[in-house]
Amino acid sequence: MGKVALVFPGQGAQYVGMASDIYNNDDIAKKIIDEAERSVGINLKKIMFEGSDEELAKTENTQPAIVTHSIALFESLKDKIDLKYDACLGLSLGEYSALVAADAMDFNDAVAVVKKRGKYMQESVPLGKGTMAAILGLDREKVNEVIEQVDNGIIEVANYNSPGQIVISGETGTVKDSISLFKENGAKKAVVLNVSAPFHSSMLEPAGLKLKKELDDIKLRKCKVSVVSNVNADYYTDNYKDLLVSQVSSSVLWEDSIEKLINEGFDTFIEIGPGKVLKGFINKISKKNKVDTKVYNIDNMESMNDFVEAYKRGEI
Repeated sequence: MGKVALVFPGQGAQYVGMASDIYNNDDIAKKIIDEAERSVGINLKKIMFEGSDEELAKTENTQPAIVTHSIALFESLKDKIDLKYDACLGLSLGEYSALVAADAMDFNDAVAVVKKRGKYMQESVPLGKGTMAAILGLDREKVNEVIEQVDNGIIEVANYNSPGQIVISGETGTVKDSISLFKENGAKKAVVLNVSAPFHSSMLEPAGLKLKKELDDIKLRKCKVSVVSNVNADYYTDNYKDLLVSQVSSSVLWEDSIEKLINEGFDTFIEIGPGKVLKGFINKISKKNKVDTKVYNIDNMESMNDFVEAYKRGEI
């Protein structure tokens, strides 16, 4: 086995019932989730375990829920095995989980600040004024070429997720009007997403400024293992807070970040948190780069136990 990276999911991975099984069956996970609830000052467990989809989908609830789920699994996993890893990264919001896993940020600080991050991101653009769309089947050069043809309103690339899977963001009318243009230029699919704001666009710069004030109040330490930033697909050095502020309104360079690690000899990726989206992205990126990688997913008690048993048998 080569180098190992831990990867953490972002917004959109949430689901009602998330983390309920680990809370009920694992003492360490229970402790982490209870800590999170105290830090954010809301009934987070109820929202995660048995709330409505609508309540969980509120950005200021989604963000602490996902970080909490991810870190509860991470801490429990560390207690069960001597988990060795060489780098961490997360998709958008998941970068906060990555910084916690790298011991650069305290969990309590992370879960509290992402709740405010979610609130500021939602407040920065009036509801209905901004949206996002997924563009499938076009490379990044073609997507940017089409964007340049749009001559009115704001439209930008939000996420370079994987080959042929790019997300755009901007003003609602502009994004919706661009759908037919992307299809005319060969997109297999171009669909507006059910999101509440134009995440990772310049329209969210005011949210970044508010977030900066919150980040100034928390202590960040040097990463104990390397963390790759979404903003530049490079390792964090000494400008942690600036990168986290920029991240709110910058493109997420996920494909570039995974390619960086692949080129540095990483061949094992462990996705920790709700959902399996990152596993799919990494498999596509690996295929494009003609390399074999192993991608594991740990989402709940069953998948964690399966991973632990395989690890102890020497299969991982």
